[in-house]
Amino acid sequence: MAVAAEQLDRTFAALADPTRRAILARLAGGQASVTDLAEPFAMSLPAVSKHLKVLERAGLIARGRERQWRPARLEAGPLKEVADWMEPYRRFWEESYDRLEEYLEELQDRGKEHGDGRKR
Repeated sequence: MAVAAEQLDRTFAALADPTRRAILARLAGGQASVTDLAEPFAMSLPAVSKHLKVLERAGLIARGRERQWRPARLEAGPLKEVADWMEPYRRFWEESYDRLEEYLEELQDRGKEHGDGRKR
């Protein structure tokens, strides 16, 4: 398996959990301690630390050390790789919606030309 594919697998596995996604959303606003990150969740600090380790192994966060404080911060590189991987699918859906919009406009135009059959 290629390195890029392995990275995508780790990233998607890390993103599969709603708690980890919430942690990433919080870190998008700036670095935070484990205690800060654990605050909105009904779980222990060790449980949150396990989630952080998964995110760290996936390269989605980095942990620093400032005296007794070990802040976590977002590392968005793997998210860009996911976005790049998904780009062809985004284009596919945009093109599909564009075709649907054109078809609906065509149906509306036909309805106007022939009367839409509704009583007014």
